[in-house]
Amino acid sequence: MSGTVLVTGASRGIGKSTALLLSQSGYSVAVNYLNSADAANDIAEYINSHGGRAGAFKADVSEPDEVERMFSEIRLSLGEVTALVNNAGIAEQRVFSDISSSQWERMLAVHLTGAFNCSKEALKDMIRRKSGSIVNISSMWGQTGGSCEVHYSAAKAGIIGLTKALAKEVAPSSITVNCVAPGIIATDMMSGFSSEDKENMCADIPLGRLGTPDEVAHAVKFLLSESARYITGQVLAVNGGLVI
Repeated sequence: MSGTVLVTGASRGIGKSTALLLSQSGYSVAVNYLNSADAANDIAEYINSHGGRAGAFKADVSEPDEVERMFSEIRLSLGEVTALVNNAGIAEQRVFSDISSSQWERMLAVHLTGAFNCSKEALKDMIRRKSGSIVNISSMWGQTGGSCEVHYSAAKAGIIGLTKALAKEVAPSSITVNCVAPGIIATDMMSGFSSEDKENMCADIPLGRLGTPDEVAHAVKFLLSESARYITGQVLAVNGGLVI
């Protein structure tokens, strides 16, 4: 692997694991963050100190002007983005009747509009080169819907729809667009759950455990690899058999 990959929301969790794995695979890595500057800079510094090439770039992916600025900074620092991982997201559990309009709009803005904004900017160079890959991070709740997570589920389902439609549109330019749908992954988004809650979750998972961010990262790496050049518009589930 070579070129420059942008991983959004890369300061922690799945994004962090993906950034580190892709750097080991030969990519220069643009580590996007919004609030966690120290964490993002630490990741970039770690990559650079271990023979890789990386930089941390702040942007709210839901804001098109910030995304355009970020891409300009990446081009100057690391080169054109040849691969994009739309990972930035937020999570919230809330009964549907308690979801405010602003909470609904923010959820869709970060997940879905963020993927739209970043993909639109990345495709300016990808279409001109007639090459590139985009991987969007959805969720099993985007496939099945999650109780008390209607706004999250809707945003993640939208990402699946975006993936399939965009894959058809840009395939003539030899660009692939795929999606990874993680199940229950052991990240800090799980910090609000008790040990008993997690044990109950594991009891429902056929493989009997939570997934790891590294396991999701390896799915992303595969979809960006030359081995997956004939795969586009697909949803790769990483969920331990919970959704089949």
